[in-house]
Amino acid sequence: MTKLKVAGTWGGILEVELDSWTLTMLRDEVANRSGLDPESIKLICAGKILKADDGDDDPKTLAQLGIKENSKILSSRGAAPDEGKAIMAEEERSRRLSRLKAAATALSKRHVDGSLPMEDYNIELEDQGGQQVKFGSETDQSATMMGLMLHAKAKSLIETGLYVDALEVLAMAEESFLLCDPKILELVDNIPIMEIDIVWCYFLLRDLKCLSDAGFRLVKARKGLERSHGKDLSRVRLLQAGQCPELALYVRLELLEGVVAYHTGQNDKALNALKSAHAKLLQLQIPDETLSVVMGMGFHEKDAKRALRLNNKDIATSVDFLIEERAKRAQKHKDDLQRQKEIFEQKTYGVTPMNKAVDMQMLDRLVLIGYARDLAAESLRRHENDFQKALDALTSPEVNSSIQVYIESRKRKRQEQQVGITVDELVSMGFERGQATSALEVGGKREDIIQRLLSSPAANPGTASASGSAFTENGGATSSTNHEIVAEAKDSEMEDDTADEIPSNGEEEERDLEVEGDIADEIAKVDALSAYDINLDKEVEAINEYLVMLDASQDSG
Repeated sequence: MTKLKVAGTWGGILEVELDSWTLTMLRDEVANRSGLDPESIKLICAGKILKADDGDDDPKTLAQLGIKENSKILSSRGAAPDEGKAIMAEEERSRRLSRLKAAATALSKRHVDGSLPMEDYNIELEDQGGQQVKFGSETDQSATMMGLMLHAKAKSLIETGLYVDALEVLAMAEESFLLCDPKILELVDNIPIMEIDIVWCYFLLRDLKCLSDAGFRLVKARKGLERSHGKDLSRVRLLQAGQCPELALYVRLELLEGVVAYHTGQNDKALNALKSAHAKLLQLQIPDETLSVVMGMGFHEKDAKRALRLNNKDIATSVDFLIEERAKRAQKHKDDLQRQKEIFEQKTYGVTPMNKAVDMQMLDRLVLIGYARDLAAESLRRHENDFQKALDALTSPEVNSSIQVYIESRKRKRQEQQVGITVDELVSMGFERGQATSALEVGGKREDIIQRLLSSPAANPGTASASGSAFTENGGATSSTNHEIVAEAKDSEMEDDTADEIPSNGEEEERDLEVEGDIADEIAKVDALSAYDINLDKEVEAINEYLVMLDASQDSG
């Protein structure tokens, strides 16, 4: 027998037969003594990982592998094939959730500080009436938006059966909401709905360890819904003219209350909750014939079912409701397009020294007074959207004139960038500055502009061309050849052409477009009533299951 010294996952002396033992036999022995899976054991000798030739019908012995008396063998634990896959899957899942949180954080901050929104993801908070909502401070606004975005993503994960992932995303959402002023959170019913979703994940995972937490969360959900909807949904019925979209939500709530009561030995409470949930469930079930009639009028199944549930299964009222909803969606689409145009316009005006977008409402007020739109926008931009300071600047002939000169200069630079040639380059070629400016304003390719200047009669060098002056409604005309005034105005107010660019706060913002797009897609699916579009198949099964279990426990008792 030969002795080998082993260290690592197990340490000690092994006696082996070098001429008969194979690497597999040695690995099995080390795994057995260390209590590990042989597939997870790696053996190293003289700095080399020992590998068996699995394709050889006659595997090599330890002696053939070069192992000698008193050789030192280091055993280390690698991942077994299945375990390795699980570890990789968990790491990928962790990366995916981290990306989700980072993207939601970026999106939530993008609109609340007054900076320019990204036109591809224009996310704003709205109430059930479609009105934009502003929640106090920027922190409240950002935290609320992030919580709502993460909640929407979690609901999508629940629908696809990824309950563990959904719980983690719901925890992120809950963490975000905790940053808000508690008084603000009382204004929305998203928080109690989120509590119900968390307990629903517990139930779908059959995680009985979370029973105490589930009970606590359901109590909070019940109180939150009563605060938002009124006792017995009285406030909801009053606000929504007798409609009650929340009924499906209460089916799930009462089912979960019954489940928690059953598993904590409160059978009477469980029975009452389950019976109440069952009664509401019957109210929400839509006869196939009724659903078919509404769908036959050209409405989708989801919309038809929602309308019938909201309107007590009355076909005529449901159709009226659907027509009204269709009109609202059309108007919403129109409003969204208008908002997109507004964002694009904001971008052309640039940002203030404090990185804010031009306030479009203030701009409209100045335009109503009679000022040109680009002139008013530039004044607001320079004065941090302070209406009075912007107005004072516009009423000052000297400042008004300098702003006009700056705007004209910026327009020329844009034109120069587009055509690839500047006024100074044309002047250096021998053309008169006024002529060069006029030619650039007409536009065209570089070659076209030069050819146009060559074919035109020479201008009087002492006279500025008409197109070289900036005429506006307010403040008369100023010569665009007075570059000293432009330079002084720009230097005194620290202006440059970066006003046309999106701010980056000193560095380019790195965006995760894939995850942001995913979040945006989830949000786009949500409307004022979609939180209550619950597929009740699982609820039906669960209610029946627990009612049978309660009957059985009563019979045995």
